[in-house]
Amino acid sequence: MRKVILLLLITAGQVKAQQTVQFSQYVFNGLSVNPAYAGYKEHLYINMAYRHQWTGIPGAPRTGGISIDGPRGAGNKVGLGLQAMVDFMGPQQAFSLYGSYAYRIPLDQDGTKRFALGIGIGVTQYSLDGSALIARESGDPTVPTGKVNTLAPDARFGIYYSTPAFYMGISVMDLFSLYTENGYFWKGYNFKTIRKSQHIYLTTGCMLYLSEHLRLKPSLMIKEDFKGPTGVDINAFLQIDHLLWIGGSFRMNPKLWKKELPDQLQITNAASAMVEYYVSEKLRIGYSYDLNINKLAGYQGGSHEISVGISFPSKKSTVINPRYF
Repeated sequence: MRKVILLLLITAGQVKAQQTVQFSQYVFNGLSVNPAYAGYKEHLYINMAYRHQWTGIPGAPRTGGISIDGPRGAGNKVGLGLQAMVDFMGPQQAFSLYGSYAYRIPLDQDGTKRFALGIGIGVTQYSLDGSALIARESGDPTVPTGKVNTLAPDARFGIYYSTPAFYMGISVMDLFSLYTENGYFWKGYNFKTIRKSQHIYLTTGCMLYLSEHLRLKPSLMIKEDFKGPTGVDINAFLQIDHLLWIGGSFRMNPKLWKKELPDQLQITNAASAMVEYYVSEKLRIGYSYDLNINKLAGYQGGSHEISVGISFPSKKSTVINPRYF
């Protein structure tokens, strides 16, 4: 229980700087960070992922998600997506469901270059399990005897530009977080909880041709909430014979803005090693291992993440260029 309390204190102490739920392998499923990505692959696509963070610490975050998206209409000018996600951390739980709509504007005759505008609408159910809490005094009326819940509507907006060898996107997530209540009410008491806050995501990347059998895909993500250190993810993948992706990611939190932040906050955060294998043209399996390189490193055994991607190409449509992003 002390480890659970330590985990919650560490997280709560950084809650204003904490990012929304994110997977290390987001580079293979852009819908998780930008609703305008819906339909990008030009066919029906399902992505499933599970992440166990900070293994070895009881109550550490565990996140699972599934998404499905694809193009619709003449010329595939519309992209539709649906995403469900569940997140556990100690006695807290959050379940969210989002629907995404993207209007995709072709910039060439083949449709390989597109500019998309996207919007997502959803709802999140936050839960607090009082049975997982230990009261200082027996019968404390402020501790729920069971689980209490609350619902919060939300929205997200994004733009996404892509070519066969380059992409760039910007999105605003959790638009309604500034206006929804921050807590649960039970028997007249307000229970404060760790909630998602509004964030801006900037993503970009490219594909570099090295040889007939090798390609390099570097990418960058910047996450900002203007309350804490800026989140920066630097990624690089090497593609071998269109079958195997081997790469890694380095995360850091530089102080780009003038904010009153504790001097002891470390800029370095975590490093990830990732591998993605295409069992076939329709099936991808991925795994990543994250190693914390901050003060939390000595208290946990890293983070594990598994993802599976399944494509369902349409017989009526053909994709001229491979979708690398």
